[in-house]
Amino acid sequence: MPGYQVRQQTVNVGGLDYQIRSLLDNQQYADAQGAAEDAGMGASGWPLFGQVWPSARVLALAMDSHAIDGKRVLEIGAGLALASLVVHRRAGDVTVTDWHPLTEAFLQENLLANQLGPLPYQAGNWALDDASGASGLGRFDLIIGSDVLYERQQPAQLARFVHQHAASGAEVIIVDPDRGNRNAFCREMAILGYALTMQAAAKTLESGEPYKGRFLTFRQS
Repeated sequence: MPGYQVRQQTVNVGGLDYQIRSLLDNQQYADAQGAAEDAGMGASGWPLFGQVWPSARVLALAMDSHAIDGKRVLEIGAGLALASLVVHRRAGDVTVTDWHPLTEAFLQENLLANQLGPLPYQAGNWALDDASGASGLGRFDLIIGSDVLYERQQPAQLARFVHQHAASGAEVIIVDPDRGNRNAFCREMAILGYALTMQAAAKTLESGEPYKGRFLTFRQS
């Protein structure tokens, strides 16, 4: 692939292997067409979508057994969309969204590598999406995300985006590695009428690596 290097890795979730194409490391950067720059994404943030982060593994494992029957599921800030691949493998109705210009291309590669059918994808920029529903995403019964609160402006933007796309009675599950913006996001969600249940995640990943973080589960109150 021009401009950046990739690698193939096998990620085990719930006893099943997933073949994942990811960026080689966090030093990769390529934006020849200026798509990332146009979206307001700098060089330091460009590679973040292309790694299988610990919180993504935690969310994916949770989605391996979470109730999804009859639910429309949205993964926000999906990156490599590991949790969506898990839901899709379970025949769930899941849509992927992220604002990185290469997310869709990597999603298509990973669907093929795992012999999975097509998944709906739509770019979503929390800072630009408006309350009119112009994004076309619609509303969802279950909204999931992992490690999505790493910048100061994100709590308010993300809470608004979630609320815009949450169906009546929706459940929202965010896996957060104890980032400093967590409390601000919880306050924003409370203002919008969501009750919070917080639960510590397991202290180790399936791979045995240590993990520190928690599940933030919201429901409309």
